[in-house]
Amino acid sequence: ATHRYLKKHHLDLQIEVETRSLNEVKQVLETGGVDFIMLDNMSPVLMKEAVNLINGQYKVEASGGITEQTIEAVAASGVDYISVGALTHSYKSLDMSLKAVFFKKPIPNTPTTS
Repeated sequence: ATHRYLKKHHLDLQIEVETRSLNEVKQVLETGGVDFIMLDNMSPVLMKEAVNLINGQYKVEASGGITEQTIEAVAASGVDYISVGALTHSYKSLDMSLKAVFFKKPIPNTPTTS
C-alpha cells in the first residue's frame, strides 16, 4: 500500500520500518512493502539473528543503545547501517543566535567588496 501511494503521488521516497524484536522482523518479512528494516535497541546477538532472517532481502539499520563499547559487535552482526545517538546525546548544546542588520548607507570606515 505504501509503494502504491508513493507512486500515485509521484514521490520518490523509501520506506523504513522500525522493529524491536525478532517477531516484529518476521512480521515485516511476511508483509513486505518496505525498503529498510531498522533493528532498534537489540543486542548484537539478536541483530545477527535478525540479519540472518532478513537474508539480504532488505537493507538493515541498527539503532538504539549503541555506544563506543558496542559498535564493533554491532558492525560484526552484519547490519548495513549503524545510527549512533550517543555521538550527540552526551554533548552540551551551545545556545546562539544570529542577527542580520541591513543598512541603507555604508558604514563609514568599513571595507567594501567589489
